[in-house]
Amino acid sequence: MGMTRSWDWATGEGLLGLDNPEEWDAAFERGERSLGTAAIGLAFNCPLEDASPRLVRATQLPDTDQRGFAFTAVGTAARLNGALTPELYEVLRAAGPGRKSIAVNAVDDTLTFVPFRDLPPWLKRWAVYATVRDKLEGWWLRGEDAARRVWQAVRRG
Repeated sequence: MGMTRSWDWATGEGLLGLDNPEEWDAAFERGERSLGTAAIGLAFNCPLEDASPRLVRATQLPDTDQRGFAFTAVGTAARLNGALTPELYEVLRAAGPGRKSIAVNAVDDTLTFVPFRDLPPWLKRWAVYATVRDKLEGWWLRGEDAARRVWQAVRRG
């Protein structure tokens, strides 16, 4: 682990450099602010196994912004490690992978950076569903655009 530093928990200053899971635990016990921000630091600076339990806890924070940062940390962990722990996959599943989910970007990062073969079955199904949905929406939009151009040409004609 890294050297002991003074972190500004009130403003979040320096917390992206947090590399000490025990410091995160102590801050959590004290009820500090910026725990989601610090979770991103853990994702950047600690092994996945050390960061994972803290990231899971951070995704349950009451503050919506900090919870959002915690999901950013999960996505960062997927990017840097090419994998997530079973507990982090479960957090993503519980949050839901849809477009309106707080976890949407973390799910997208996971689908981008974790090999398909390593994904849990539920996330493989979601990946296939999302790919088909996006392809169908693209076709629909192109069809709407073509219909609009035909209608404009008819109206001008």
